[in-house]
Amino acid sequence: MVGCCLVSVVTSIWCIRMGFWPVAGFFGIDMLALYAALKVSARRGRSFEEVMISQIEVLLARVSHRGERREWRFNPLWTKIAKVEDEEYGLQRLSFISRREEVLVARDASPEERARIARGLDRALAAAKKGF
Repeated sequence: MVGCCLVSVVTSIWCIRMGFWPVAGFFGIDMLALYAALKVSARRGRSFEEVMISQIEVLLARVSHRGERREWRFNPLWTKIAKVEDEEYGLQRLSFISRREEVLVARDASPEERARIARGLDRALAAAKKGF
């Protein structure tokens, strides 16, 4: 960010000296927009999900960047993991399905991370079902 600001200031000074003074204002607006975008991205990066699988229940908790917590609870015997895969792009969707309810898991993960998470969830859910 400091490098972008430095380039912006140097270029703005050059533009002002050459008589292109409106360009300097646009460089300032660009820097403000870039700062705002990075700030929002960093704030959204604080959201997370927790998945706990036991013989009694499957618990999915999603905590937003504002700290709001939302939970879903499923019976492990009735829960299955649904996957939507694309040959070229990998695992696109991962969700828990129980009865008529479907909840997305790992929404913000990359396809490779989502595939790794899916393998772990498959093993944990199979172990929970095996215990009954």
